[in-house]
Amino acid sequence: MLLSLAGCAHVVSQEMRTRAEPRVDAARLFADPEAFREQTVILGGVIIACRNVTEGTHLEVLQKPLNYRDIPEDTDVSYGRFLVIYNGYLDTAIYAPGRLITIAGEVIGGKSGTLEEMPYRYPYIKGREVHLADRSSSLPISFGIGVFKSF
Repeated sequence: MLLSLAGCAHVVSQEMRTRAEPRVDAARLFADPEAFREQTVILGGVIIACRNVTEGTHLEVLQKPLNYRDIPEDTDVSYGRFLVIYNGYLDTAIYAPGRLITIAGEVIGGKSGTLEEMPYRYPYIKGREVHLADRSSSLPISFGIGVFKSF
């Protein structure tokens, strides 16, 4: 019974979830990151790039909606990409492109860059908590009746 309860636990600490209330609407954050400066957010998605720099680890993440446990959903829905600076070392072999990740931290603002050849404005987050989705957490089978998401 304890194992089943542990499987339903949030990946983000209670303290960070409390600080992030009320939840920032991702659509509004991506439209105007400066309006959310210094607010605590919980975002997740798929790692696009990870590299270690003098200040810590720099992550580029493709945003995905989070489920009730704050784990990114397997969906094509996204508001775009965001950048994270984490004050510490994250091994790039583990925090590799394609991995699902959840970030809790403060909005620094927006950061201009390019996405391929297009100018792009990224929400920029100072990561306080970084959580990779457990690769073994999803079951290889699912069932449903074709109307709702399978479970």
